[in-house]
This record gives sequence, structure tokens and C-alpha cells, in this order.
Amino acid sequence: MGLEIVNDIRKDYVRDLIESGKRADGRGFREYREINVERDVIKRAEGSARVRIGNTDVLVGVKLEPGAPFPDAPGEGVIITNAEFVPLASPEFESGPPDENSVQLARVVDRGIRGSEAIDLAKLCIEEGEKVWMVFIDIHILDNDGNLVDAAALGAIASLLNIRIPNERYGLTGEDTLPMRDRPVAVTTVEIDGNILVDPDFNEENAAASRLTVISNADGTLSGMQKSGSGGLKEEEIAEMVEIGIEKGGEIREKFL
Repeated sequence: MGLEIVNDIRKDYVRDLIESGKRADGRGFREYREINVERDVIKRAEGSARVRIGNTDVLVGVKLEPGAPFPDAPGEGVIITNAEFVPLASPEFESGPPDENSVQLARVVDRGIRGSEAIDLAKLCIEEGEKVWMVFIDIHILDNDGNLVDAAALGAIASLLNIRIPNERYGLTGEDTLPMRDRPVAVTTVEIDGNILVDPDFNEENAAASRLTVISNADGTLSGMQKSGSGGLKEEEIAEMVEIGIEKGGEIREKFL
């Protein structure tokens, strides 16, 4: 039996379950899998976190180094976010340079941090136009069972909180802690045959025509959204997804950040 046929069978199985009001793992449509956040797992990084959502497993490390600012923002620090999809994490991942999926994941995580202004970049300026702190966020996918965005975004914020700026290492002076102003949380939902599910697993993602990630701030305002998938979404579906995203984002923030 070919891989394409197997995938079609899995999609039909997921859709049949959803139609009967069920999910394969017994969750409700608005229920997350178990979330586990472990901090400071990479000792040589300024900050790190390992996040598990069900069987999805993501490791995030953050390093800070002095460097040149962007020409259009001479008085602001720099954020650079990268994602690496380890081939062992999923049969769909291949070795080699970053593909479209890893680039998109990094962009969504990066956009959530920038859009929420979670870091006060002006306070990362060492010498305007010459030297600023550069924040490198590296995302490593260890196991992919769906919803990588939520796990990676949560890992990034968990890593950034309470980071100490390594001034002494570089012979510099200034603030010792990373100037954090917000704690954005990403919540992803999918639409399958008119039903909206939060935290899709791998098979649910493949069966879904549309996926929407909602990134909200601590006060409940939106700082970013990302739509993916070939299907369209109705206005009322988007409204419901945004409502779910803000609600679940508050619950995750209260418990893990």
C-alpha cells in the first residue's frame, strides 16, 4: 500500500471521528494535550526551554552576543530566529538547508515576539549605530506530532524570561536582565469539515484544510495571526478561532509563564 493511500485512509479516519464528535486521543475539541515546560536545559545558553505538547517535543535555546544593529534601527537590539527540523523527528523532515516549513515556523515565532514588543529592543542598545545586543533564538524540533508552532513559541518565551545579559563576559556594563515587556502565547486551531479543534496532532493537521495561529498578549490583545492551508475560512470561523486563541492563551500563560 502506497504512502499516499495510507495518508488518505488516516485523513478519512480523522474526519469520521470528528464528524461523530470525537478525537483519536479522547480530547474535547477545545482541549490541549498535556503540556510540559522544562527550563534551563542547555547550560551554555543564556536561556533555554524544552516544551512537550503531547508527543510533540521542541527544544529552544537563546544566546546573546554584541553585534552591529540593522541600518534602519540603529538604536535597537536585533532578534534572529532560526528553526532546525531534525530528520529523526519526523519522516517528513530531510537533512540539508532549512526548507519552507522550518523557515515559516521561525517567522511565526519571530513575528509573535516582535509584534507583541515582548522585548524592549531600545534597551538592548550598547552604542547607537555601532553596537547592540543580538538575541539569537534557535528552535530544534526533536519529535513532531503536530502543532509545532505553539510548542516553539512557548519555548521561545519561556527561554527569554529571566535571562541575564552577559555584560561581564564582553567587558560591558548595563542592565543585567533582558528587558521583557510582555508574554505572548501562540494558540493554533484547525478547521475540519466545519469543526474547529485546538492543538491539532499530526494526523489532524494533515486532515485539516485550514489552520490558524493566534498570538495574543497578556492583556488579551492580538499581536499576530498566521493562516496556512489551502482551504478558506468563514468570517464566523475566524472569529471563533480568535476567541479560542485568546482564551487558551490566557490559560497557558497563567500556568506556564
